[in-house]
Amino acid sequence: MKLQFIGSGDAFGSGGRFNTCFYVDRSGGNFLIDCGASSMVAMRQQGIAPNSIETIFISHLHGDHFGGLPFFILDAQFYSKRREPLTLVGPPGFEQRLMEAMEVFFTGSSTAARKFDTVIHEIAPDQTLEINGVAVMAVEVNHACGAPPLGLRLDVDGKILAYSGDSEWTDALITLGRDADLFIVEALTYERKISQHLDYASVLENEDRIGAKRIILTHFGPDMLARLGDAGHEVAEDGKVVEV
Repeated sequence: MKLQFIGSGDAFGSGGRFNTCFYVDRSGGNFLIDCGASSMVAMRQQGIAPNSIETIFISHLHGDHFGGLPFFILDAQFYSKRREPLTLVGPPGFEQRLMEAMEVFFTGSSTAARKFDTVIHEIAPDQTLEINGVAVMAVEVNHACGAPPLGLRLDVDGKILAYSGDSEWTDALITLGRDADLFIVEALTYERKISQHLDYASVLENEDRIGAKRIILTHFGPDMLARLGDAGHEVAEDGKVVEV
């Protein structure tokens, strides 16, 4: 299984990075984790075919994490000529917010006829669903977004892939990342505390409690970008591919 960081930036494109989007290439069906507003541009740049994606898992309902979905769906309809089902998974309230976003961006698009099925699942905190061969567990974190913000823990081909989503420090991140083969963790700042977001110092302080086998940092703001060279963990880059 390979994971590609399509986007590793914050909401505002700091450092010229794309919004959050990770592509998992596996034999049982490829999927995305998050699909931020810039994700279609990033996928085109990196040569990823949208029709290769079977499922999209969404951590929370902010534009830099799910805002690319209206564009993904319309590309599938008009350019990529998708025929296979597309499965979308997100927190409670996901379907309504997605339909509202589609109507804001492209009036009438939420109800337009398509030549592929769009299957939407909502996953609640502490729930585990089996979706297209992936067991995904949702853990509620701490990030105000108008719906429960989730960290995601995915059992994929016998490997545990965990993702913090956006969150200030909460012990829920220990549950989320414990013994994971790969834990992708937000590090918006280096050590400065910001409400709703995670700083790298908190990751360091709690690393032993988490016990993940591998940590990769992502979602960098200007403060963290200026100090990436000081980080003692792997850091994401747009386009970076890792084996899990």
